[in-house]
Amino acid sequence: MKPAATPTAAPTDPLRIKIAGMDCGSCAMTIENSMRQLDGVADVSVSFTTETMELSGNVSEAAIESRLKELGYRIANAADAAPQVVVERHGLSGFVHFLWEQPPLRAALFVTAAMLLGISIIPALGIAAIAGVPALSILFGMGVIVAGLPVFIKGFRALIFARRITIDLLMAIACFGALGIGATGEAVTVILLFMLGEALEAYSAERARDSLRSLMALQPQEACVLEAHADSHGHDHKGHDHEGHDHEAHDHDNHDHDNEAHDHQVIKPVELVRVGDRVLVRPGQRVPVDGDIVKGISSINQAPVTGEDIPVLKEVGDAVMAGTVNGEAALEVRVTRPSSEGTIARIARLVEQAQSERSPAERFIDRFARYYTPAVVALAALVVAIGVFVLGGSLLDTGSERGWLYRGLTLLIIACPCALVISIPVTVVSGLTRLAQLGVLVKSGALLDRLADIRVVAFDKTGTLTHGKPVVTSMHTNQCEHPADNFNECDPCESVIGQAAAVERASEHPVAHAIVSAAGNNGKHVSMAADVEAHPGKGVSGKADCGHKVAVGSRKLFSETQAGLGEVDAFARTAEDDGETVMYVSHDDKVVGYIGVQDEIREDSVRALQELDAMEPEVRTVMLTGDNRRSAERVAGRIVGLDEVRAELLPDEKLAAIKELGADGSAVAMVGDGINDAPALARADIGIAMGGGGTAQAMETADVVLMQDDLSHVPMAIRMGRDARAVIKQNIALSLALKLAFLFLAIPGIATLWMAVIADVGATLLVTLNGMRLLRKS
Repeated sequence: MKPAATPTAAPTDPLRIKIAGMDCGSCAMTIENSMRQLDGVADVSVSFTTETMELSGNVSEAAIESRLKELGYRIANAADAAPQVVVERHGLSGFVHFLWEQPPLRAALFVTAAMLLGISIIPALGIAAIAGVPALSILFGMGVIVAGLPVFIKGFRALIFARRITIDLLMAIACFGALGIGATGEAVTVILLFMLGEALEAYSAERARDSLRSLMALQPQEACVLEAHADSHGHDHKGHDHEGHDHEAHDHDNHDHDNEAHDHQVIKPVELVRVGDRVLVRPGQRVPVDGDIVKGISSINQAPVTGEDIPVLKEVGDAVMAGTVNGEAALEVRVTRPSSEGTIARIARLVEQAQSERSPAERFIDRFARYYTPAVVALAALVVAIGVFVLGGSLLDTGSERGWLYRGLTLLIIACPCALVISIPVTVVSGLTRLAQLGVLVKSGALLDRLADIRVVAFDKTGTLTHGKPVVTSMHTNQCEHPADNFNECDPCESVIGQAAAVERASEHPVAHAIVSAAGNNGKHVSMAADVEAHPGKGVSGKADCGHKVAVGSRKLFSETQAGLGEVDAFARTAEDDGETVMYVSHDDKVVGYIGVQDEIREDSVRALQELDAMEPEVRTVMLTGDNRRSAERVAGRIVGLDEVRAELLPDEKLAAIKELGADGSAVAMVGDGINDAPALARADIGIAMGGGGTAQAMETADVVLMQDDLSHVPMAIRMGRDARAVIKQNIALSLALKLAFLFLAIPGIATLWMAVIADVGATLLVTLNGMRLLRKS
């Protein structure tokens, strides 16, 4: 199959390659070291958790593939790189099946069986020695060679092509050293235990990777495309897709006349479905591609993508996302994005990119490991030399104590930093993937770690703490005599709101939507104003179809001496006191009225603020809004736990507020809609956008995207960041503690070779399983 990579990498075009065969964190470091030695390579980064390599420079694919083969790895082919249904690895049967699929472990199991058989048969046959060598020692030596050959070859390849000492090389030296000093039984025990440990590590790594694969497995691989055909029959027939492949095709509708267009169903791979195609989604099926409903009404379960557990009713005109599950009725969907750019694909790419980017802690551990292993190897040699030449001890074992060579071999096994290297990435991957499953996208491991530092969270008001769908609740003009909330049958109000809607029609602000919606009630047409000009943080102006200049905005848009302002201001102030957002309207530079809108507070806003208020260490919460102070304070008064309100802020004042909130060194997170708050989101340490179910703009601009628009996910993300940091610290402490403990046990000769292997493998498994605990967090 064709490798999943492009032929060459230009210096400005990093090459991203999937690699097959990595089973530990040390593998990634070995590949990195070796690739750096290729001519033309400028930079390279290998992620063990995502099995990817990103390489910059001018180097051919053939050279890369050749070097990988020399190291014992390969470029993943198209089948490896494509999203597949995740293999079930849970339960005892899945665990046993996975282990049996590992060829090195199968060989080790056969060797174990042969050893047990030999131990039983050889003494019974009376065979004590062969050519002066104990028969069992020969048997054990053969077992070491047969079981350990793949490990030994891999270790020597890493030394030759990557100039790196790996655990495989250390195991080779330890096993051959043990054979040389006559500890054949321990040598075969060590290699068999090591092979079992390697298989267990591979199992743990695959379980962690499965969490990412499960995201891609959500998208169906085929779609039922509706194609119009003009024919003279209404029965089933064979259709052909654009590639010429045959597929079953069935009439979608009943037809009473010949020679009219029929909708035929053609099953196609999602990669061949084009924008504009119509797709049939039957009840209970997953939506195969992103699109808009053009026929039908049904409930859509969005939990697989956004984490939202309550199905959402969707009808004609509504958007649906790939990977969501259709409910009770068939839907006809018009495709709006190719499968490669759909919601699921974008989420998976972002998560994989986040997992492959190393956090500062990971980079530190990688640098530490580069020096740790050579240092411990040197220490092992020094221990042997001092023990023999300075202390006068025996090089080989004596009847009463371990020889110094044996102790040095034990130290070699302890020199492997596998547990230390894998302790951080497996934790970061688990945290990022779990958040993605719950509907929160965090764009890198560094940002996940930064979430743990957050001490201030700033919220925008409209569309964030509130639903962002305000409605017009009051209105008054200088010609009105009715109460402000009884404006529906007032001709002057109708005229003013129509003119306001004309200039607001092009705006994406929720208040503008409310005005346009109110003006369009009862089927009234809202025309578009000409020469529309936005006044950031203040309002908008333009020329209505009557040819007159119309301006709509907050009090800041108008001067204190503006004509007509005094007649309207008293009514507007009353509306503000009631918590409404007030927009003044002027006609030819004369204020003619105001429009009051009000928004409902999200239920999850209250829950989120309460959870943040209860956190330890304490998290301070602030509302930043361009709305008037009375309206902002009225909203704040209905939310328990909000510490501070800053109102009537222009965009540059929001930026200044973010800077001021972090002036004491506190890490600040800003939560907004990802559109109107883009500057503040960019300035904050962590920008958190309300994703609206996965809008492309929110995904691109923010550090964190809330796919479900649920603010209670903000404290959840901060908790995950803190939990991840705590687990990383636990893993590092555990790895180093076990290494130090066995270091002090090996030097006096207390620790044995097989104990050192168990400690090394055990530490790696413990930190992996500890990191994977985050996959169960909620």
